[in-house]
Amino acid sequence: MWEINGKLIKAFGLLLSVLLLFCYNAEAQKVTLSGVVKDAANGETLLGAQLVLFDTLNRTEQMTTLSNQAGFYTITVRPGTYVAVVLLFGYGEWHDTLTLAKNRTLNIELSHASIMANEVVVSADRADHNVSSVDVGKMAMSIETIKAMPSLMGEADVLKSVQLLPGVQSGGEGNSGFFVRGGSADQNLIMLDGATIYNPSHLFGFFSIFNANAVKNVEITKSAMPAYYGGRLASILDVSQMDGNLKQWQADGGIGVIFSNITVQGPIKKDRCSLILSGRRTYIDWLVQPFLTKESPVKGMKFYFYDLNGKLNIVINDKHRLFISGYYGSDVYGFKSRSGGTMAQFQWSNGAGTLRWNYIISPKLFLNTVATLSDYQFTTKIGMSVYSFSIKSAVRDYGLRTELTYIPTTKHNLRFGLHYVFHRILPNNYAIQAGENNNLSIPQSPPFYAHELAIYVNDEYDVARWLKLNLGLRYTHFEHVGSFVRYILDDFGYVADSVTYKPGEIVKQYNYVEPRIAARFLLGKTTAIKASYTLNFQYLHQVNMATISLPVDVWMPSTDIVKPQIGNQVSLGIYQNFHKDMFEAYIDGYYKWMQNQVEYRDGLDFSWLTINPDQMYAFGKGYSWGVEFFLKKNTGRFTGFIGYTLSYTKRQFDALNNGKPFYAKYDRRHDVTVSLNYTIIRNKLDIAAVWVFASGNKMTIPLGYYFFGGTMMTEYSERNAYTMPPYHRLDLSLTWTICKRKHFETSLNFSVYNLYNQKNPFFIFYETDMHTLTNGTGQMTNFSLTTKAYQMSLFPIIPSITWNFKIK
Repeated sequence: MWEINGKLIKAFGLLLSVLLLFCYNAEAQKVTLSGVVKDAANGETLLGAQLVLFDTLNRTEQMTTLSNQAGFYTITVRPGTYVAVVLLFGYGEWHDTLTLAKNRTLNIELSHASIMANEVVVSADRADHNVSSVDVGKMAMSIETIKAMPSLMGEADVLKSVQLLPGVQSGGEGNSGFFVRGGSADQNLIMLDGATIYNPSHLFGFFSIFNANAVKNVEITKSAMPAYYGGRLASILDVSQMDGNLKQWQADGGIGVIFSNITVQGPIKKDRCSLILSGRRTYIDWLVQPFLTKESPVKGMKFYFYDLNGKLNIVINDKHRLFISGYYGSDVYGFKSRSGGTMAQFQWSNGAGTLRWNYIISPKLFLNTVATLSDYQFTTKIGMSVYSFSIKSAVRDYGLRTELTYIPTTKHNLRFGLHYVFHRILPNNYAIQAGENNNLSIPQSPPFYAHELAIYVNDEYDVARWLKLNLGLRYTHFEHVGSFVRYILDDFGYVADSVTYKPGEIVKQYNYVEPRIAARFLLGKTTAIKASYTLNFQYLHQVNMATISLPVDVWMPSTDIVKPQIGNQVSLGIYQNFHKDMFEAYIDGYYKWMQNQVEYRDGLDFSWLTINPDQMYAFGKGYSWGVEFFLKKNTGRFTGFIGYTLSYTKRQFDALNNGKPFYAKYDRRHDVTVSLNYTIIRNKLDIAAVWVFASGNKMTIPLGYYFFGGTMMTEYSERNAYTMPPYHRLDLSLTWTICKRKHFETSLNFSVYNLYNQKNPFFIFYETDMHTLTNGTGQMTNFSLTTKAYQMSLFPIIPSITWNFKIK
């Protein structure tokens, strides 16, 4: 079907053989302890649980390992007697004395534990994970932390919580789009259970598609991407759904001002098979419509969105486990005039499906195979009298990933695998209708078809106590294939000829190798220096017309015209823990340089309807550099974090801004976040506050007017030469746990968004007034134009209340 560089694949095989040989040791003298770590209350597998083995003969010697996303852990040691301890934030400590004379399987269940002010507990993955791990730019947020944060309309939002982290910038007021370390919004790979989500927003970006009650883990990687991640330049946001309670049936829900949600989960067969179903919907349309008169201009207006999540968890036996999960969400907004002559409707939807098979092949070898489906569709229709105009676009992916994790010793954690995706991308297609039987003919852009393949190997290697490495290599192959028609343009931009490609015929292919390296140097028990270098290639592109992500922003694959985006990033930081790991902090600097960046060409006219969509773009380079500061308190009644980012982001396109460099529209010099939580009464009353400050986005403004050939023209500033006013806001929430019993819990959440009613800019628009001077006969003798800028603000102070409950 398509050619793959055989030499590169052979080189990967040789590299893998060398790594396996390098990792090999005298297994006859070693034993392996392995198993799965689970939540004792519901059977959910636990990510990041730390297992520590203390040798009873040599108390100073200890070995550690962490559980993966499937809860699987493995550790290889000399035969002997050990004290085993398992630690995880939010759970009680598990410990036992183990005599290991041969390989042993041990599944461990952890129980939830309260965190008291004077307790010393493990934070995130482990107490010193901030210092001891080789993770650079990787951060996790627990779903409990996300739910505790103040939020718009009282609805916990995964994406808005992630925007609070250093190096992650929001797309603007109320927007769930985000930009990471100078990258554009399309340079973030967003995954739900391994399936790609192409538009993670509801209500034009004011809310995200992730229902917090159905989410288990949230991780974002901003730099030092391991080789098993790829396809984007800026970040990877990996969101995992809950597996479902294997122990007992329970129902969780909440009723808010404009949202309600319900989640039901439980065992179909205890400890063997579970099901979770979750739904969420807005109902402001239901509440408002009955009170509107027939003459109201918004009578009959559609304004809602909903989400549905589901997952089936099947434990076949101790070695095999199967997961079937799905998500579907849709937005519908529209209105129709009272006379019926004018109407508009916007509708878009996201669908994702995953079939995952986990297989513990041996105590040291773990297989994870995932088949995925991603589907995104957008349609809009606008009508007036007998005329109507519609737009449709879509993206559909079919993917397959298989990966082996091999842990031969405590010094090596090897992951190698293959990832294939078939893309079908439909750019904007337009239709115009004038009357019932009068359709105007507009050239339609057929779907783009593409194959994407990645083969990778990654090793996390403990070289010495003070040195840990993460080494990776990723080979990527991309093909744009037919059927496809390439239009050949003349010097004036009009179609002069065309080339037709048959179905499956290669239009253009790319092959690249991406090296990845990260290193951690311990300077003591509580201090480390971390450094990384990453090379990424991105084959899918989204070009935005506005400063915020909108559903009409379509995706485009790499073609013979649109080259893959290339991103290089280096980072260097110092990481420090304080006061017995109660506090953790880091300062991390980065520099990123990018090639083949994509923007719309200036001066587009209606001729773009007759050409290929990728012929509308301009291409250039990008640069971003900055430094992040982060301080977090993990334990006690008072917790929270402070983050600050200083950053610069520039672009340079030969075809834009006269070839001169310009700031990116999402360049923001300063970003500050303060997130604080305080337990007033344990298990009864909690308060949380979030304050954010951000420099304004960049924008291009009109400077004046002139006449050319009798036509008045607008003169604009250089591209993105002006900065909008800064953005800042304080949110507050109070959670009152009314009742917390064995089988029933209920609480009220009071939330205030934008407490001091700051009028933040949503966008700036301009109005021009003409003033004329006339003589005594009424003839105009002179005129002047005055242009004024106006700021549109979106959200004033918004209080909300949400009632939450749990029945089990």
